[in-house]
Amino acid sequence: MWRAIASNALTLFIVLLVVAAGVLAWGRQVYNGPGPLAEAICFKVEKGASLSQVSRALQDQGAVSDARIFRIGADYSSKGGALKFGSYLLSPRASMGQVLEELTQGGQSTCGREINFRIGIATADVILRELDPASGRYVEVVKFAPATDPVPTEYLDAAQQPDIRWRVTLAEGVTSWQVVDALKRADFLDGTIKTVPAEGTLSPDSYEVEKGGDRAALIAEMEQRQSATLADLWAARAEGLPYKTPEEALIMASIVEKETGIAEERRQVASVFVNRLEKGMKLQTDPTVIYGITKGEGVLGRGLRQSELRRETPWNTYVIAGLPPTPIANPGRLSIEAALNPDTTDYLYFVANGTGGHAFATTLADHNENVAKWRAIEAAQGTQGSVGVQGE
Repeated sequence: MWRAIASNALTLFIVLLVVAAGVLAWGRQVYNGPGPLAEAICFKVEKGASLSQVSRALQDQGAVSDARIFRIGADYSSKGGALKFGSYLLSPRASMGQVLEELTQGGQSTCGREINFRIGIATADVILRELDPASGRYVEVVKFAPATDPVPTEYLDAAQQPDIRWRVTLAEGVTSWQVVDALKRADFLDGTIKTVPAEGTLSPDSYEVEKGGDRAALIAEMEQRQSATLADLWAARAEGLPYKTPEEALIMASIVEKETGIAEERRQVASVFVNRLEKGMKLQTDPTVIYGITKGEGVLGRGLRQSELRRETPWNTYVIAGLPPTPIANPGRLSIEAALNPDTTDYLYFVANGTGGHAFATTLADHNENVAKWRAIEAAQGTQGSVGVQGE
């Protein structure tokens, strides 16, 4: 009898082991297999939320098929206590393991709303935008200029949300004064900037910041990035360039930056100025004249006068020989690359061509023809502007 009982118990134990193994295999398959999401969603982890609360919310929003299996998997992988507060983009068919990885290892707030303080040439704008999970692209919600526009309610409401992302973006070609002036109006930052950084030393880039972050620390990061970029590109420069120092290359890059906004033209524009330097010709570029007038403090907002083209300032390249003493803006990486690796051309002149780009010329006669075409376009449009590099 006891032998029969023992045999039956052993059989039951084996059956239970088989069932447990089957359940474990099934649980692993569910945990690691494709999830139920048909489309991407933004999932928010509330501050202080427990693993149990998060797992139930994931199940309620259709991101996981079973909250209990998700909790077991999180505990088994020792990540149950590593959930990060924020909003996260969860991909279609993401497995529970992938969801857990996103909520514990991904960057905070990879989804949801973002406030971007964008410092441009003419103005600084605040843009509230929201990520569309389906397309993975940000959609603008509201935009305003803090210097002139009333503050929208949408911005005030979003600014109070703890998981909002904050970003400061510098456009290529902004001046250091413009950056400092704009950051003073960034109400989400703190601290003061004692002095305007040297022109050209700030990197046009996008900077993720914290609400209440220090303005001076942000400026220091901008300077560090620009210094690293210049050092990196100086080391890879072409041979035989007419620059003695990285700082001279930065001056040239700033001129290239202000002369063209078309990436494909930058190396050609740089070649014109390099050729003129090598031939002992004056650079004769309008943006340097403008900087001599404004010192980078705002936008001129009108065409140059003939008297201003003749007036001597340290930056007026119609009057001075060689490069001006400082950069005239903060150039981006592409313009620095162009200054240090210009195209090999015989071009000595360029002028706008009416399509947003420029017409380049080797001889003064050809340049004058290009200028005449541009003047005809201006006359038809009722405008008058720069003619690029002048003839002597």
